[in-house]
Amino acid sequence: MLDGTSTTTRASAGPRVGPSQGNRASSTMAVEGGIRCVKYLLFFFNFIFWICGLALIVVGILVQIALHDNLSITNAAASVGPIILIVVGVVIFFIAFCGCCGAWKENYCMVTTFAVLLFLIILVEIGVAIAGYIYRGHIKEIVQENLTVMLTKYNDTEIQKTVDRMQKDLKCCGANSSKDWIDFRADKKTVPDSCCVNITVGCGVGHMNDPVRVHQQGCHTAMEALLEENLLWIIIAAVVIAVIQILGVVFSCLLMKGIRSGYEVM
Repeated sequence: MLDGTSTTTRASAGPRVGPSQGNRASSTMAVEGGIRCVKYLLFFFNFIFWICGLALIVVGILVQIALHDNLSITNAAASVGPIILIVVGVVIFFIAFCGCCGAWKENYCMVTTFAVLLFLIILVEIGVAIAGYIYRGHIKEIVQENLTVMLTKYNDTEIQKTVDRMQKDLKCCGANSSKDWIDFRADKKTVPDSCCVNITVGCGVGHMNDPVRVHQQGCHTAMEALLEENLLWIIIAAVVIAVIQILGVVFSCLLMKGIRSGYEVM
């Protein structure tokens, strides 16, 4: 009778779970929770990448417009940086979409493709940042060369519009100073009206050396500062976005590991 009772008690108690099995179960749940967190973080970061792609496109377009609206570029190298930024921005825009889909669907192939492409984009952006830094040393030569050409071709209607807009917007006159317009008229004292502090018809006639009426500073310094400022923003944008993207690559690798291990992420 006693044996029967003890047998029934042991049967009703069921199998016992050892401490090691409980620890493994807790560890597995913790890993699954961590991978789930990584999944949503990766999705969130891809949304940021999408915005970064748009930002690169906008910055590239603005720099390109600034270069060609305020200066007639004859050196094609000046447009390389902005064009690369625009292309990279478009690529990031579509890669971010791929990353979002891969993270949400837990597709190993898509997440892997996203991580590899993103890493390549980081390398390209670092190259653009380095090129931009090196290019800063050639700004003076490019600005001086193009301003001189523009002044000699001022009779051309399109060049004239560009120069007048530049002098008006930057509040400058000539390439290095207002004296660059000494051959503008026969009296050797007249500058275009766009050089005037207060622009009116004929305001530049005979007032080349009058600082009250005419801007004396040349456009070389103003344009150089404008170009350097734009290049600085390009470098800053590339570095900041690259740091964010590195985090994206790390999260992608973690999610890939979780998918391969077969953890339930949902």
